[in-house]
Amino acid sequence: MYGASEQHYADHDRRRHSKKKRLLTLHRKRHHHFAVYNPGSTVASMIPQTTTSDGPPLERRIGLRSAILFNMLEMIGVGPFITLPLIIAAAGARLSVWAWVLGAVIAIADSLVWAELGAAFPRAGGSYAFLREIYGPKGPGNWLGFLYVWQLSFSAPLSIASGCIGLASFLGYFWPQLDSAPLAALPGLHWSSFAAAIACLLVTALLYRNLSAVTRLAWVLFAGVMAAIVGVIASGFGHAALTDGWHMPPSPTLALPLAVAGLAHATLIATYDYWGYYNICFLGSEVREPNKNIPRAILISVVVVSVFYLLMNMAALPSFHDAAAHTAESAASRVRLVANIAGSAFGHWAGALIAALIMWTAFASVFSLLLGYSRVPFAAARDGNYFRFLAAVHPKHNIPHRSLVALGVVATCFCFFTLTQVITMLVVTRILLQFFLQQFGLMWLRRTRPELERPFKVPLYPLPPIVAICGFLYIVVMRSDSLMGLVSAAAIGVSGTGIYLIRAWRLSEWPFASREISG
Repeated sequence: MYGASEQHYADHDRRRHSKKKRLLTLHRKRHHHFAVYNPGSTVASMIPQTTTSDGPPLERRIGLRSAILFNMLEMIGVGPFITLPLIIAAAGARLSVWAWVLGAVIAIADSLVWAELGAAFPRAGGSYAFLREIYGPKGPGNWLGFLYVWQLSFSAPLSIASGCIGLASFLGYFWPQLDSAPLAALPGLHWSSFAAAIACLLVTALLYRNLSAVTRLAWVLFAGVMAAIVGVIASGFGHAALTDGWHMPPSPTLALPLAVAGLAHATLIATYDYWGYYNICFLGSEVREPNKNIPRAILISVVVVSVFYLLMNMAALPSFHDAAAHTAESAASRVRLVANIAGSAFGHWAGALIAALIMWTAFASVFSLLLGYSRVPFAAARDGNYFRFLAAVHPKHNIPHRSLVALGVVATCFCFFTLTQVITMLVVTRILLQFFLQQFGLMWLRRTRPELERPFKVPLYPLPPIVAICGFLYIVVMRSDSLMGLVSAAAIGVSGTGIYLIRAWRLSEWPFASREISG
């Protein structure tokens, strides 16, 4: 009898302890929700750090210079060097300049939208946090946040893999045998694919450390990035000075429909090269004084990189008179067009040096991409809107290590695709499932929540978001092969929505939240 009574009280104590633990957890979640997500406390200085129940908080250690650094590392990646001949071939020599200008206009207009949202909601995850806040975390924002992370599961690893693939293609400048296939049964699989996969794993390992060490390494990588782009500009103008002087290469006159479609395709590629000015938004919970530093970092980086790209295009134009003839060649052959400019101006050693610096730049871009995107699944998982396993923070390095490794592994698998297979799908998918939602969302937020404190406001509103929307529509719709990209984006959107609805039904979330209320 005594044993039964003792067991009864022991069971009672366990139930009381379990109930107390649940109440304490609920209190912590509510306190965290108010401190970080309450619309009334959106001033960045009032949010000292982002907390999570799966480990220590993410600390605000990124200043303005480092924020600009991370943006520019992602922007100046493999793209501008390997896509120069593609842009010229798509639009012609004369229109190629306008492709870079139009891409810069779209990027600047869109960057203003990112700046306002990033200053108002400086949280880990970037677009994920924006969409949930704009459209309501208990309403459609929950669906759009999940949909964004779902498409990011495809687009982020593809972006990271594209940099690694480009790096391996540049490596083929020194070892042409990398273009050979190790297995006769798989002619599409080259040694360069394995080199790209190794590069991706190496970047993942380098990022698996605390943010201070990562920032120091990023500055070293940035020095090589600037040397590469300055070298290409100097080589281009130097080559022109040693020959016939700078001149616009001959370009055939195109019919208006072909010119419009060609310019749209060239602008799409240029847009891919510009993207990255928003990278700091994904690290929003780790930026000091984010209400000031995030807008400044976005605007400074997009303007500086736009100037670099225009100078690089103008410098290279005289040497790319036959770029159209090279578009069917391998990626390594196209890289030789850039390296040969330096070789023609300063000798073979200069061409090899430029090729090596471009490889360095590609590596640095992948470094920044994986750093920023690893925070998005972490933020979604922390909110309970993605796999909870990814919400963990490393107890020593204070980084979302599981999310980092997961993206790195998936990107490694995508390294076995070709570079041309990913760019178009990347751009179209992100425009439709991310950028449009933010641009319309900004206008919706201005209308529905005018009292929201905005540390940075888009100047000349609503002109910039309208310009960005029109520019993105042009490059998505006016290309000759636009249907394929639209179908791919639609497939990702439909599949993600289906998975969300099943999950929402099981968890009694929007639009099935009434089940919980009735229960």
